[in-house]
Amino acid sequence: MTKRQALQLFEDKKVRTLWDAEQEKWYFSIVDAIEVLTGSSIPKRYWSDLKKKLSKEGSQLYDTIVQLKMKSSDGKYYKTDVADTEQLFRLIQSIPSPKAEPFKLWLAQIASERLDEMQDPELTIDRALEQYLQLGYSENWINQRLKSIEIRKELTDEWKSRGLKEGMQFATLTDIISKAWSDKTTKEYKILKGLKKENLRDNMTNTELILNMLAEASTKDISQAVNPETFEESKKVAQQGGNVAKVALQELEARTGKKVVTGLNAKEVLQDKNKK
Repeated sequence: MTKRQALQLFEDKKVRTLWDAEQEKWYFSIVDAIEVLTGSSIPKRYWSDLKKKLSKEGSQLYDTIVQLKMKSSDGKYYKTDVADTEQLFRLIQSIPSPKAEPFKLWLAQIASERLDEMQDPELTIDRALEQYLQLGYSENWINQRLKSIEIRKELTDEWKSRGLKEGMQFATLTDIISKAWSDKTTKEYKILKGLKKENLRDNMTNTELILNMLAEASTKDISQAVNPETFEESKKVAQQGGNVAKVALQELEARTGKKVVTGLNAKEVLQDKNKK
């Protein structure tokens, strides 16, 4: 299954999802959906009770439910009961909730939007822009963030063309780049900013984003120039790309007298913005 994990928002509530590119369908975390619909503080227990109820009623719905690994609040991945759009529609019928109809409309919209994006990738960028605006980010920051997504995609495409594997190898190269320019691995960087499951790039300042983009764009350009044939050679390229941004960081810090890499995160920035 070729899949892409994402968080979707329904009335500011997070619902974990997986996109199955081969079957062209979304899978939704059932406990997340139940939490949204019922407001239950223990959605797992609600789902456990509902499974028993469905079984007693002779429903075959539970037999078709599959488990996929999804990221939990502790940052780790666990097997989670999921349902595709059709299954979730049927499941909602068994859950008395005033949010049932709006949630159904939301599900239909999510499915439709993904198919639209496959035909027109620019829609993905437009929707990301809208979501960041809703969260309170500035337009200047959003422009940098969207550009960083484009540059990251170009870099990972370059790695794929070299036969490198998503997951461990991509993560290792990313850490090398990050360590080279910021003196911190991704994990160390997140710890500095007080982050757990939050996205690191969504919590970078404009300057941090720009330097990270410079590091990743440089890595891609150097890779295309020297054509590394092995993972070890790509690791050296990643170090070189990160070093390009390190030079810029040192020059900027020398001229401003201020540290570029800081513990400031988006939550603090947005809170300060709202106070003004």
